[in-house]
Amino acid sequence: MVANEACKEPWRYSAAGISIALRVTPRGGRDGIDGIEQLADGRSVLKVRVRAIADGGEANKAVLVLLAKSLGVPKAGVKLLSGATSRLKQIAIDGDPARLGEALRQLVSAQSKD
Repeated sequence: MVANEACKEPWRYSAAGISIALRVTPRGGRDGIDGIEQLADGRSVLKVRVRAIADGGEANKAVLVLLAKSLGVPKAGVKLLSGATSRLKQIAIDGDPARLGEALRQLVSAQSKD
């Protein structure tokens, strides 16, 4: 099942960049990307945790900063598409889609080795 999850990436490519389905854990004790998880409905999401609380958009801001830093893109290039008040979110990241996809694969594979 792990191999099946690995080939079902929770991001989609577009001409402007990439969009990612996330499952966010606020007050997670640390800021980090925890790999890919498959939801009960079969969708794949990237698991992200942040120290910030889910109050006044603080956790959303922390997620955007974490992704920008992890992928080496400007903070202005990372936008929340949907899910402002939900744990499940859609994020858009501007940039070269092939480079962003490869960076995400490396982040996820590094987490699976820990």
